[in-house]
Order: sequence, then structure tokens, then C-alpha cells
Amino acid sequence: MPTPGAERLTGTGSRRPSHLARLAAALAALSGWRCWLVAWLLGLGSVLALPPVGFVPALFVALPALVWLIDGAATRRAAFAVGWWFGLGHFMAGTYWISNALLVEADRYAWLVPPTLLGVSAYLAIYPALAGVFARWVGPGWTRVAALAVGWTVLEMVRGIAFTGFPWNPIGSVWSDVPAMLQPAAAVGVHGLGLLTVALAAAPALLAWGGRAGVAVAVAVPLALAALWGGGTLRLPQAATAAHPGIRLGIVQPNIPQHEKVRARFRARHFAKHLAMTEAAAGTGITHFVWPETAIGFAFSRTPGAARAVARTVPEGGLVIAGALRAGPPGQRPARIWNSLVAVDGDGRSVAAYDKARLVPFGEYVPLRSILAFTQVTGGRFDFSRGPGPRTLSVDGLPPFSPLICYEIIFPGRVVGSGRRPLWLLNVTNDGWFGDSAGPYQHFAAARVRAVEEGLPVVRAANSGISAVIDPFGRVVARLGLGRAGVLEAALPVSLSEPTAFARFGHLPLSVFLALAAAGLAAVRRYKPPA
Repeated sequence: MPTPGAERLTGTGSRRPSHLARLAAALAALSGWRCWLVAWLLGLGSVLALPPVGFVPALFVALPALVWLIDGAATRRAAFAVGWWFGLGHFMAGTYWISNALLVEADRYAWLVPPTLLGVSAYLAIYPALAGVFARWVGPGWTRVAALAVGWTVLEMVRGIAFTGFPWNPIGSVWSDVPAMLQPAAAVGVHGLGLLTVALAAAPALLAWGGRAGVAVAVAVPLALAALWGGGTLRLPQAATAAHPGIRLGIVQPNIPQHEKVRARFRARHFAKHLAMTEAAAGTGITHFVWPETAIGFAFSRTPGAARAVARTVPEGGLVIAGALRAGPPGQRPARIWNSLVAVDGDGRSVAAYDKARLVPFGEYVPLRSILAFTQVTGGRFDFSRGPGPRTLSVDGLPPFSPLICYEIIFPGRVVGSGRRPLWLLNVTNDGWFGDSAGPYQHFAAARVRAVEEGLPVVRAANSGISAVIDPFGRVVARLGLGRAGVLEAALPVSLSEPTAFARFGHLPLSVFLALAAAGLAAVRRYKPPA
């Protein structure tokens, strides 16, 4: 059955089709490997909208073309294939940096690069594939655009929780370098912002039809983008965010190459480098130092001499907050080890500690270890143990904070515990695994979005960068770039006086809206037969 408006697209009607209409018709006419190749190339191109490039107009090309390919899908299986090939390209280009971690010890793991990159991308591509099926099922026209936006958002949320969850590069993060456009995340989160983004970016597909639909899109999309930017600009204060008096942070970024950091024989040398950088920054007014993830690469609690060494670098009345390994008592069976964060005072006491709860599969533990004869990429004979989850730490001299280790920062709505609300987020990480790739930039973008969602400043300490202080509006207050060594000095911004709507209600309002929207689209389908 031809799609409504097909006469205008193919030129069989009374009006001569536009160039855009002919392009849409040509894409809809593709089938087989040609269709899949174009979908894959469009997926690759869509990643230009993500950090570090941030060329958002790429989405306004890729997503309308995806709609036209779905228009031409004769069956739901064909629509699934279109969405899957698009997703394969999107995730191959968006997560290629995973391969860098396997090349740190290339002699052991280089052979895993092709199956890992293809396997991860093939799995993640299932989510846009299902969104494509839903878009085709609902029917052509504006309903297809709406269904793609709703389906993409729902499945992006599912991707964030399924099989431990991997909410990397949600589409709303394309705005991470434009603080004004990030501000809706304070109300609807990154997924709500993604819903708006997909809908607006895919809507130009209707321009190919011309007529009232084309005119409406040509007017509505620019106006909507201008309204989002204008509203976000009004929310942003003109002045810099106020800072907590009497607090000056020193974020240590040693820039230790990962191929050296994984060597056990270098751990003492790396520890000494952190100590030396901290001592060199003494007397500059810094009150608290922050070291990145696994800055202390040995069991800190079992090494009293290490605690005394750290104590000598602690500013008077301050702390050193460091990423460290924490081990269970000697002789404990099974042996347990945690990827942790510890706060050390001037007496060498650990006054607070946090254990990472969200562990990286095959990086910090091996799923089904009893079946899979495989060691985690980080090395070691034992899997890391899980901590209890998000919590608020209170220490002298600092406002209460929520510690987050490595990619725990990428989980929207799950960075703050259920007890006392923190006044800032502390993210310690080691992105040295991913080298000079897109990975560290995308990880940094997630931290900026979390700041807006929660209305809390974020302090980020990274071994090789990007270390930064971010205010509760997602603006970068201070930053030390990728691949540089140094101590970043910065004040600690204050949080918003009241929690954001997203901090209060999380994903509930968006989930209700998506359920109603999906039901409405299904109802519309009853009166508008699909292609």
C-alpha cells in the first residue's frame, strides 16, 4: 500500500516534486544491502552531534533520512533492519573508544578488539531497531516522527537499566557544550531533553511532503529551538555561581600513562607522584586536595606508612580525598577488594570512605565467572566487590557530598542516595584507559548533564583528564584538559537553594508522558492504516 502523500514524493501527482521530495523517495525506494549501507552511514554520521565534535545539525540530516528509510520498509522486519543498521553505525562510532582499553595490554587483548566493538555495537543497535519497528507500525507522517521520538526515548531509558545498564551517550547529551540548551534537563532529565531533540531533528522529514505539513515544520522547528534556547538563557544567571567561602580545592591530575599505571611494579612511583604534586601545591591557599580514581593503587588500609605519607601533605584543617583500593582483612576467604574513595585527615586517619557500587563488566568483574574462563581487563585474580550504592558523606570542612567513581556519573537519577541530600557531587575517575579518544569527552559531558539535572555542582578528578569543576547549571568553572599534568585550583560552587524538579520526581513524569503518548499513537493508528 503506498504511503499517503506518495504521489507528491514520486512525482505522479499534479505538482512537480521538490529536490527534497525526490531525495526522500529515492531513500524510501532502497532495499536490501543498499538500504542497510545507507542506514549504517547515517548512523555513523549522527555521532558528529555528540562530544567531542558537537555538530548538532548532523542529527537534522541523519534522523529525517532515517524516517524516509522507514517509510520505505515494506515489513516490520525491514524496519527493524533499518533501525539496527543505523544503530550499528551510531554505536560503532560512539563507543569505538572501548577498543583503546583493550590495547593498553595489546599483547593480551588486541585480538578482542573486533569482536568486542562489533558485539557491543550489535547489542546496543537493538534499541534503535525496536524504535524503528514502532515508528513503522504507527504509520507515516507526523505520527511516524512522533513514534520515532517516543520509541527512541523509551528504549534509551531501558538501555540504561537492562543487563546492569549502559546509558552512555543519551541523545540529549548532544547539547552538553550549550548550557542554555541543557536547562530543560533540570525538569525532565537528559531523556526528556532527548525526546525533544529527536522529535525536532526528525521533523524536517515532513518537509519532503510540502503543503501544510511542510510549512508547519518549517515554522515550528526553528521556533521551538529558539524557545528552548531562550528559556534556558533566562534560567542561567548572568553572574558566576557563588562559591562556598573558605574552601579552595586542589584537583590533582598526574596524567600517568595507562600502560604504566597497570604495572604493579610502578605503584609506589605513582603514589609518590601524587604526593609530590600535592606537596608542590602546598601554601597556595588550597584547603582540600582531590586525587583521581585508584591514585593509591594498593590496599591503602593495610599500608600504615602510606597513610602517614598522605597525612604529611594534608593542609591544616583540610583533607586529601583520594581514589584508592580497599581490601578486606588478611586471610579473609573469599578475598575481597573494593574500588574505593577515602578521605584522609592530617593525622592519617580515614575519616570517610565509599566503595564503588556500579562495576564495569569484564573490567572490574567477570559475569558468570564460574563459566567464563576470562580475567578482567584491569588484571588481578579477584573480582572487585560491590559497595552499597549512592550515599552522602559528611566530613569536617566540606559540605556533604555524594561520591561517584568512574562511570557511576553516567546514570541519570541514580547519583544521589535516599538519605540526606548532598550539596555537591564528587566524581573521581581514570579515563586513561581510553587515551586521546572521544571517550573522555563523552564521560565529561555526562558530568555536565548530571549537574543540571540535580542542581548540584560537580567536582571531577581524572588521572589523565578531563578534570573540572562544574556549576549547577552545567557551566565549566575550571578545567584541566586531556593529556595534561597539573593541579587544578578552584572554588567549590554552591548548589541551587531548592532541588530541581528532576531531583524531586526523577523519571516518573516523563515515564507517564511516554506511556500516554505511546497509547495515543496506538489509538491514532486505528484510524490511520500503516503503510
